[in-house]
Amino acid sequence: MDVLREVADSRGVPPARVALAWLLGRAGVTAPIVGATKLSHIHDAVAAVDLPLTLAEVDRLEAPYQPHRVLGHD
Repeated sequence: MDVLREVADSRGVPPARVALAWLLGRAGVTAPIVGATKLSHIHDAVAAVDLPLTLAEVDRLEAPYQPHRVLGHD
């Protein structure tokens, strides 16, 4: 979450907007499910469409991920 917050702060946008922008940049994601309970959630979801992330930002966001094997599918 720290990297997400850093990228969001550098862009001057909420972390949720960066997270949604990252998600929209993934191949195969055509309709992310957004559980909006506040109007600001809708605003962030819509604004994420117009927030292109740089390759460096994407690399920073993905760097902490450690792949794990899927349990139950040996």
